[in-house]
Amino acid sequence: MGSTWGWRKSSASGASDNECVEIAWTDRTVLVRDSARPRGAIVVVSPEAWVVFLSSVSRAQARDVTAARP
Repeated sequence: MGSTWGWRKSSASGASDNECVEIAWTDRTVLVRDSARPRGAIVVVSPEAWVVFLSSVSRAQARDVTAARP
């Protein structure tokens, strides 16, 4: 399962390979999995939901950086 999908590892992954998230785009969905368990569960979301998720994470990180300023 998933051998034909082009999985990409997150650029924000930890130094060890067991703390990574990978995604793959299909024609109609975005697939998300734990790279430490490539044969494990896959979360399937719409491209629109993925964009909303990424935007939310981006805003949260911006708030964290702003709050950490001295």
